[in-house]
Amino acid sequence: MRISFADSRPAHNHALAIVVAPATLSGAGLAALPEPAQALARAAAQANRFDGDKGAVVEFFGETDAANRRLLLVGIGAKQDFERAGAALAAKLLTSGESCVVVDISAVAGDKPAEAAAHLAFGAVLRSWRHDVYRTKLEAKQRPSLEQIVIVGGGADALRLWADREAVAEGVMFTRTLIAEPANILYPESFVERCRPLADLGVKIEVLDKEAMTRLGMGALLGVAQGSVREPRLLVMSWDGTGGSEPPIAFVGKGVTFDTGGISLKPPAGMEDMKWDMGGAGAVAGTMKALALRKAKAHVIGVCGLVENMPDGNAQRPGDVVTSMSGQTIEVINTDAEGRLVLCDALTWVQKTHSPRTIVDLATLTGAMIISLGFEYGGMFANDDELAQQLSSAGSDVGDKLWRMPLGDPYDKLIDSPIADMKNVGPREGGSITAAQFLKRYIDDGVRWAHLDIAGMVWASKPGATWDKGATGYGVRLLDRFVEQYVEKK
Repeated sequence: MRISFADSRPAHNHALAIVVAPATLSGAGLAALPEPAQALARAAAQANRFDGDKGAVVEFFGETDAANRRLLLVGIGAKQDFERAGAALAAKLLTSGESCVVVDISAVAGDKPAEAAAHLAFGAVLRSWRHDVYRTKLEAKQRPSLEQIVIVGGGADALRLWADREAVAEGVMFTRTLIAEPANILYPESFVERCRPLADLGVKIEVLDKEAMTRLGMGALLGVAQGSVREPRLLVMSWDGTGGSEPPIAFVGKGVTFDTGGISLKPPAGMEDMKWDMGGAGAVAGTMKALALRKAKAHVIGVCGLVENMPDGNAQRPGDVVTSMSGQTIEVINTDAEGRLVLCDALTWVQKTHSPRTIVDLATLTGAMIISLGFEYGGMFANDDELAQQLSSAGSDVGDKLWRMPLGDPYDKLIDSPIADMKNVGPREGGSITAAQFLKRYIDDGVRWAHLDIAGMVWASKPGATWDKGATGYGVRLLDRFVEQYVEKK
């Protein structure tokens, strides 16, 4: 999708969208149209009960600039949600046959027109993302036709502000692509290869293979991987926009590229969805791309523990005891509680190697989180109130919402094992909490840590504000805003 900004409407043939708010619908909001088209707009709005609400779109045809063309009214609502308006417009026109739409925001841009234009472009680009790589028989009317959006009324600074928003959009779309790929295409080794081009942006890439992890004693992560012919990898991506002057923060992602449950086999129905069990690692990779593209003035280490969990004759069994890199031993009660086994070694490694004072891990960790919060919030567990508030605020700002969950000794006791230091699952009750308590045992004293259980957020069964069905890219915007607000501007 090509985005451009203009001071006035171009003369070439195009669809024309007028952005309106409820307060401008009956007056100045339609002034960009000639009088006959204004009458048509008012009639179309009335017939469709269009009131300028956010994301609402009404379409009609009329004459403007001496040409009969497709015209649209797009609402931003009373709170002026330009991002939602851009997404709604893109969804409406993506396969419409139109190749270009001019969007006039002049009547509603207010005193920050550049921000309004950048947000509209951001929503439009995100909503236009599709993954059609494997669809070979799409009819012409099913194929995307919209190629260009020209935004009028954004002012001189729109392009500069868009550059940062575009970087984040690229990160979100990279994450979506990783999550959407099937497991025969995306597995630990190929995930690494997808991320290697980040080196061209200034991201330092380091990869630990099976032999390296064996020497380090990563028995928990390796135990998950031992049933698969796909070898595990620990992918490390480092971005330092501080010139070495600041200590790093760390983002750690669960990257189970396919999860059968292992010997504790999942039911067949819906198992195909487990290609997105690497959503946490995908979010970390997308965040690193966004930070590098916008040249963030921050020092960030992104770590992805990449494995495939399969049930072959060499797979670990329920009841096995493994030794993690930290030296703590784990009784594996359920091989389908594998994500925490991957994360615990990744957490230990990044602390021993880079000594971050702040760590955020992301994982599609528990189905229990979906039972608790549905598909509206990611669950957040934290050992530091300030960090929890910062992440919650960042998530609210960008729509990647979080809900804080409890931690405590009564929950921690539920994962004590009679034969090892701990077991990898507790009872059915509080399953998301005991999973977080497990990870907390691997956090060093003095380290600020948050665990984000995003099991209900990385994949959507219906379209959302800025995504269609499928991969959402959840987590990239959240982490990027956290870095922008609380790391770069401290």
